[in-house]
Amino acid sequence: MNVDLIGQGQALGEVAGALMSNGQLNVPAMRPYIDPKTGKGTIAVFKGGDASKPENYTTRLVNNATLRREEWKRLDEAIIPIKESRLGGVADLVNGGLTFDVGNGMGSTVLEWHDVGDALEAELTMDAITRGKNDRPVFQHNYLPLPILHVDYEINARALAMSRNLGNPLDVTMVERASRKINLKLEQMLFTNTDYAFGETDSRSRNKIYSYINFPDRNQATLSVNWDASAKSAADIVAEVLSLKQTMINNYYMGPFKLYIPTAYETVIDADYDTTAPTGTTIRERLLKIDGISGISVVDTLPANNVLMVQMTTDVVRLVRGMGTQNIQWGVEGNMITKYKVMTIQVPQIRSDQNGKCGIVHLA
Repeated sequence: MNVDLIGQGQALGEVAGALMSNGQLNVPAMRPYIDPKTGKGTIAVFKGGDASKPENYTTRLVNNATLRREEWKRLDEAIIPIKESRLGGVADLVNGGLTFDVGNGMGSTVLEWHDVGDALEAELTMDAITRGKNDRPVFQHNYLPLPILHVDYEINARALAMSRNLGNPLDVTMVERASRKINLKLEQMLFTNTDYAFGETDSRSRNKIYSYINFPDRNQATLSVNWDASAKSAADIVAEVLSLKQTMINNYYMGPFKLYIPTAYETVIDADYDTTAPTGTTIRERLLKIDGISGISVVDTLPANNVLMVQMTTDVVRLVRGMGTQNIQWGVEGNMITKYKVMTIQVPQIRSDQNGKCGIVHLA
């Protein structure tokens, strides 16, 4: 799994280098197919307009096609089931509409965004003659790197010929593995203690890619006793979550909230809330009765003994998407092996206001 970055006129990585040298990468041109009618290599060229309409494309002959159209289709279909794996955080952003699509992801190396400071005050007077505060909002410019995530795989010419001669479907195991690595990296970018920076960062370190657990402006709380410890009662867990909610309210974040827990805590919250007199209510069900909590997700990539409460709104977090996950043909090595990539431009963006208030509470 590779993460390429571009910034300050420099490129880090193979795909980023090609992007810098060519101005931008033409993704349709990197998906040549053998036309079943002519038997010749062909690419689709976008003419403009609605990219979902076939009439807005024309074809052009090329000499580097290896796969047939139905074989490309099989590779693309192999990506779809992988997205349905237990990747809770990224799926929550997509399902909740917390996304921002960049028009030309391959031609954009950063996303420029702004936050705004407070301004103006309401005055209470009897005659409305006294001049009120007449200041202007302060807009701050920020930049989010847009990395290219890609995984290489190969299709052997002999295996491809055997597939066609025997009428067997093309083996898509490598595509499935590559796609799984892409989605796993996205989840790690959201939940692990890793940040990505390329180029200049400001004094507040806004121009980096952060996760939930290392964003500088996140609210931090101390976990005194692990949830899976024998000394931790169900009531203690509920009280701790209520404390996280109160921190949110103190910072003017009112929900909806999503609670993220590590793998080891899944069975903990599925236990009975009252073990002395079981009522059929689990700790999970009790937590979901707290007003404002819309759901609880178990995240396998979240480090042990870390709990997150996140307000699920775009001013707190969103998934910036420059290009969806797809297959491309990258280059040919000799005549026996053709190199391919599963590639995407997607990145989580954690946000706070100019005062450093953030709708994330990190319990650890």
